[in-house]
Amino acid sequence: MRQKRRGKRQMSKSGALDLASGVGGKLQKKQVNKYYDLVTSFYEYGWGESFHFAARWKGESLRESIKRHEHFLALQLGLKPGQKVLDVGYGIGGPLREIARFSGASITGINNNKYQITRGKELNRVAEVDETCNYVKADFMKMPFSDNTFDAIFAIEATCHAPDAVDCYKEIYRVLKPGQCFAAYEWCITDSFDPLNQEHQRIKGEVELGNGLPDIRSMGQCLEALKVAGFEIIWEEDVAVNSPLPWYLPLDKNQFSLASFRVIASGRFITRNMVKTLEFLGLAPEGSQRVQSFLEQAADALVEGGRKGIFSPMYFFLVQKPHS
Repeated sequence: MRQKRRGKRQMSKSGALDLASGVGGKLQKKQVNKYYDLVTSFYEYGWGESFHFAARWKGESLRESIKRHEHFLALQLGLKPGQKVLDVGYGIGGPLREIARFSGASITGINNNKYQITRGKELNRVAEVDETCNYVKADFMKMPFSDNTFDAIFAIEATCHAPDAVDCYKEIYRVLKPGQCFAAYEWCITDSFDPLNQEHQRIKGEVELGNGLPDIRSMGQCLEALKVAGFEIIWEEDVAVNSPLPWYLPLDKNQFSLASFRVIASGRFITRNMVKTLEFLGLAPEGSQRVQSFLEQAADALVEGGRKGIFSPMYFFLVQKPHS
C-alpha cells in the first residue's frame, strides 16, 4: 500500500501493522506479534532462512552470494572454535547457523519474537547445531547479559530497527569483552539522498513503512553513533557500491530468475493467488493477503531506492572495544 504524504511523521512498527491489517485505534502487543509472525513466514518462503541482501558476482547464485556475505563477516571478526559470539537480531537464524558451521564458534542469538525463536530452534535441530547455538528472547536495547560477556558480536541488517543508534551500540559495547570486535551490515541512506527531493522522501518512507523501521539513518550518523558509544573504528565501507550485480536484483519484478522466482512478477502473481485461496479456505492466517500486498510494495520501494542510489542495505563496519 502506498504511504500517505509525509505531513505526519513516518510510522512505527505498530503503525505499519495498522496499515497492513486495517486495524484502527491503539494496537495490542499480540496484534503486532501476529503481523511479524506472518511477515516471517513470507520472508522464509520467498527468501530462505537468511533474511538479508548480499553483494553478488556474475555467475554466482543468490544463495552462494548470501553464504559468502556471511563468511566475509565471520572472517573479518576472526571467529574460531571456542569463542562465545552474539548475533543481534537473528531472524530465524540462517546466518547464525551458517557462521557457526563455518567458524566453529558457539553463537547466541537475541530476538524478541516468539515465533521466530520457535522456528529458529527447529531449524537448529535439523541442522544439528543445537548444541553450539542457542537463542534468548529479549530486547537487544536492554540485553540480559553481564558486562564483558562475548568474544565477538555481529548484526546483519538488524540494528537498523533500533529506535536510537547510540543506545543500541552502547548496549552492544557493554556486553562485548574489551579488545574484541563488533561487525555489522546496516541499512542506511547514502550521500545521494536529497531530503528536499519529494521522490526521495517517498521512497525512503515506503522502505521504512514496509520494513517496520524508524527513521533510516545515514552512514555518517551510524559512524558517529559508534564513536559516541565508545568504539574505535577499524574500517567501514558501503559494500553495495562494488557489487558487480545490483543488490536489489532479486526483488526486481522485471527480471527473471529461477532462484528468486517467488519475488519476481510471475512468482508474486502465483503467490498472491495461492495466499488468497489458502486464506479463504482458512488454511492461512487472517490478514495474509494484506501482508503479501504490503511486502510487495515494500520490495518495489527497495528496488527504486537501489536504482536511484539513495539507499544501501550493506553499509559494513568493523569496530573494536578498547582494551581499557
